[in-house]
Amino acid sequence: MTVIDISASVMQFLLAFLVVAPLLGAVAALLPAPPGLKGKNPDQAVLRHGVTVTGAVLIAAIVLAVGFDHDHPATMQATTDISWIPALDVRMHLGIDGISLPLLVLTALLTFLCALYSYFKLPAGPSPKAFVALVLVLESGTLATFAVLDLLLFFLAFEMVLIPMYFLIARWGGGRRQAAAWKFILYTLLGSVVMLLGILLIGLKSGTFDMVALATDNGRGLTTSVQVIAVLAIGIGLAVKTPMWPLHSWLPDAHTAAPTVGSVLLAGVLLKMGTYGFVRILLPIAPDGMRTFAPYLAAFAVVGIVYGSLACLALARTGAKGDLKRLIAYSSVGHMGFVLLGIATMTPTGVNGALFANIAHGLITGLLFFLVGAVKDRYGTADLDALAGATGAALYGRAPRLGALLAFAAIASLGLPGLAGFWGEMLTLFGAYSPAEGLSRPAFRTFMTIGAFGTLLTAAYMLIVVRRVCMGEHSPHSRLSPDDRASQLAGGPQAVSGPQPSGPQPSGPQPSGPQQPGSQPSEATGARPAPSTTPQLADIQAYEAATWTPLAALTVLAGLWPAVLLGLTDPAVQKLLAGGKS
Repeated sequence: MTVIDISASVMQFLLAFLVVAPLLGAVAALLPAPPGLKGKNPDQAVLRHGVTVTGAVLIAAIVLAVGFDHDHPATMQATTDISWIPALDVRMHLGIDGISLPLLVLTALLTFLCALYSYFKLPAGPSPKAFVALVLVLESGTLATFAVLDLLLFFLAFEMVLIPMYFLIARWGGGRRQAAAWKFILYTLLGSVVMLLGILLIGLKSGTFDMVALATDNGRGLTTSVQVIAVLAIGIGLAVKTPMWPLHSWLPDAHTAAPTVGSVLLAGVLLKMGTYGFVRILLPIAPDGMRTFAPYLAAFAVVGIVYGSLACLALARTGAKGDLKRLIAYSSVGHMGFVLLGIATMTPTGVNGALFANIAHGLITGLLFFLVGAVKDRYGTADLDALAGATGAALYGRAPRLGALLAFAAIASLGLPGLAGFWGEMLTLFGAYSPAEGLSRPAFRTFMTIGAFGTLLTAAYMLIVVRRVCMGEHSPHSRLSPDDRASQLAGGPQAVSGPQPSGPQPSGPQPSGPQQPGSQPSEATGARPAPSTTPQLADIQAYEAATWTPLAALTVLAGLWPAVLLGLTDPAVQKLLAGGKS
C-alpha cells in the first residue's frame, strides 16, 4: 500500500536528491549571495539558505516516505545501480527499505530543525557561511550512509561526517573545545581504519562489495574464520561511533564542548550510523562471526547501560558540580547499550527493539539537548548545582513551560510507558530473554536482568535531574518566617547572595557574533527573593516552540502507536535475518 502512487523513476530521483542536494547547498552557501537574495545582510541570507535547503530535503524525505510501498517494506525501493569503479566492482548503488527509511526521515527532520534554530540562535564563532556549509555536508554524509548499498560507498559516507563535526566542535564549541574535537576525530578515525580492513577482507574474499548480494548470500561464501575477523574489525569501527563501552570516552567531552545544534546532530544522527552498520552489514553478511561475538557484544552493552547510569547518578548528586550536557551524554551511552543488546540477541524481537530504540533516542535526546542548550543560554551555565541553587522556584517557577517540557523529555528518556522510549527497551529485554539459536540462554537472561536493573537506575537519575533543575534545592531560607523574609527582601542582616538571571532574550534573528545569553548570573548583594517575587526567565520563544514541538509530538505518537515504526522494520528485519528470504 502506498499513500500516493509515485513512479519508480521519481522515487529514484528523490533518493538521489536527498544525498546530493545538501552537498550542492553547501557549495552554494560558500558563494556570494545574488543581489536580490542578500536581505539586510549576507549573514542573514546564508542562514536563510540553510533553512531553505534542509527544508527542501525534509520535504523530499516525506514525499519519499509517502510514496514508499508499505505493503512490501522488506523490498529495496527507489533503487539506483550504476557502475562506478568497474575494476573493483564498486557501484553507485542506492536504495531504501523499512530499516533505512525511518533513519532517513529522522536525519532530514533533525537537520532542518537545527538549521531553523540556528537562524535565530547562531552559536558564537567564525563565519556563518562556514557553519551552514558544514551542517549541510554533515547531512549529506549521514543520509548517504543510510541510503547506499555498496560497502565501499558506505565507508566513504561513514567517514564523510567526521570532518564537519570536528570543525563544528572545534570552532563553534564551548570550553575545552579543541581537546574534545581532537579526541573525537582520533577515536573515530582509528576505528575507521580498522573497519576499512574488515570491509576489504569481505569484498576480496566474496568477490563483491554489493551489500544486497552479500546479504542474500548470508555468509555462505565466507569461511567462519573470515567472518570472525571481519566482524571484529568492522565491529570495532562501528562500536566507536555508536559508542560502546569502553570505547565511549570521546562522547561526553564532545557533547559538553559542542554547540547546541552540534550535540543534537551528534546524538540524534551520528550515533545511529554505528548501530545501523551492525544491522545492515554484520548481521546478514557475517552471521557466523556475529554469533561468535554476540555474547561479548551483549556483555559490553549491559556494562555500558549500568556504567552510563552510575555516571549520571554521580553527576546528578548535590555538590558534584555536574554539567547537565555531560549528564545527557552519559545517558546516551546507556541508551545505546540497549540498542547493542537488542542487536546481540540476533532475533527479530531484539533487532526490532534496537531499531525502535534508535529512533526514540534520536527524538528524545535531540529534544533534551535543545532544552539543555536553552537552559544554559538563560542561566549562563549548565552546572547542576548552580541551576538547582539559583532559586527555590527553579524552572517551574521562573519559566514554567520550559520546565514542563524539560520534565516531559526526561520522563520520556527514562522509558515511561506511552512514550517512545518504552518500546525499544521492552522489546530489547524480551529479545534477550529468548536469544537466537546457538546463543546461551542463561547468559542472555543474566544480561536481561542487568539491563532491567539499568532501567531503574535511569529512572533514578532522570527524576533527580527533574527535581533539582525544575523544582530547585530545598533551602533554609525557604523556611524563614514571613517577618524574616520581609527583612531579607528589605536588605536585612540575613541577606544572602546568589545568581540572579537577567531579563528575556530577544527572539529575532542573530546571524553573527557572540550570543548574549538570556540569563547571565550576577552577584547580588540582596537576599534570595520569595518564590512569588522571583524574577522570571524568558519562557519558550516562538522559534523554540517551532523547533521543539515536532520532536515532542513524534515522541508521543511513537509511544502510543508503535506500529508506525514496527510495521516498517519487522518485515525487513525478518528478511535480513533469514538471509534475504522473505
